Amino acid sequence: MNTLLPMLAALALALAWPAAAAAPADADPRIQRLVAAVSPDRLQQLLTRLTAFGTRETLSDRAPATRGITAAGDWIAEELKRSSPKLQVSFDTHVISPAGRITRTTTLRNVMAILPGRSARRIYISGHYDSLNLGPGVQLALTTAAPGARAENPQSQPQFDHDADAPGANDDGSGTVLTMELARVFAESGLDFDATLVFVCWAGEEQGLIGSTAHARDLAANGVVVEAALNSDIVGNVRGGDGRVDGTGVRVYSVGPEDSPSRALARYVRAAAAIYVPSHRVRLMAREDRFGRGSDHSAFTQSGFPAVVFREAAENFARQHTADDTLAGVDIGYLAQNARVNAAAAATLALAPPVPKITGERGAPLLSRDPSGYDASLRWTASPGAAGYRVYWRDTWTHDWQHRQDVGNVTHFVLPGVSIDDFVFGVAAVGADGQESLVASYEAGVRKPAAVTPVK
Repeated sequence: MNTLLPMLAALALALAWPAAAAAPADADPRIQRLVAAVSPDRLQQLLTRLTAFGTRETLSDRAPATRGITAAGDWIAEELKRSSPKLQVSFDTHVISPAGRITRTTTLRNVMAILPGRSARRIYISGHYDSLNLGPGVQLALTTAAPGARAENPQSQPQFDHDADAPGANDDGSGTVLTMELARVFAESGLDFDATLVFVCWAGEEQGLIGSTAHARDLAANGVVVEAALNSDIVGNVRGGDGRVDGTGVRVYSVGPEDSPSRALARYVRAAAAIYVPSHRVRLMAREDRFGRGSDHSAFTQSGFPAVVFREAAENFARQHTADDTLAGVDIGYLAQNARVNAAAAATLALAPPVPKITGERGAPLLSRDPSGYDASLRWTASPGAAGYRVYWRDTWTHDWQHRQDVGNVTHFVLPGVSIDDFVFGVAAVGADGQESLVASYEAGVRKPAAVTPVK
């Protein structure tokens, strides 16, 4: 392997991430090859074909074989099947009764491709394939409306045209073809992943995250372990509507608090990108999504699963939810970089052991004071496949980990002279090949008020 690669990766990591909190700087050649396999040409071909369906609006005409949501979903499924025989492709189907923006009983089909791993824990890569045309000027009006304002929903009006052209090249054709291309890349990588990878193109996002919400609720009801959901929604444009151009970075949104599993996932994405895609800046955003807006990752966080959403750095609102969301507004090279960031994070996480469990039977964190009273005592449950563990800590008023220590293959460690009152702590599992899990943070939680009976 080129000896300059680890040095360059280490330098990029030091600039983008506190040195004490970084994952090992030496890049894994297997992940390098996987990331490099992302094909801009194939992304271009897929997106050209996807937009040729004219519209993918959820309530568009289901009859044509070459236009509309049904034809597009059929093509996505067939294309995923052609990508690799290793992918288990199916429709995740839900019948939705009329409510809100769904104005008639509708069958939604999420298109899903599963790449089985050694374990049942899942990592999701996704984007939504439905599109929308609100009509001239409506999208910009809704975007600039005051937060919380109750605007009329054009989709519920009799004159709303569900069959109008809605190419949806960027929203969210970009996230759809990113998902499809990574399904191929992962399936053909030859890697033996511990985690099961699930690639999903969601339906009904524009009507309120309908397809992803139905799917996430089923996962929660069936006790499925979802370790991460990486959702990409509008990730292909570099020229903002305000004239700003940014093709060198991407925003990653995650819901708080600071030590939520979703925030841990966001930090993980940035660390992986710094090693494998160092020229692409990951800008972490400390909120669930853009102000007053949302996407399918929220369906996962609402069901208790860690999830983030990728958003392009410079948006053009005039091209969203209109007939103008065409191929002309997508930069394929930029889209490929965002796909590589997704690939780096998902591959690293899928090769690593599962995240350690750091709570007891009653849900309390396994963090306490050593008998001296002044030393931090950390305990956790062993992760299958872990060869060792890494303990992290930081000041309570900071967001990024400041210190770390490899502690060996143990499930109990004491940090002498480090007070549990002054620092936040976390632990990650490390595999034999050096790949690291998400960091599980010890959270104190909110103290419940005492039951007080006032004296009259």
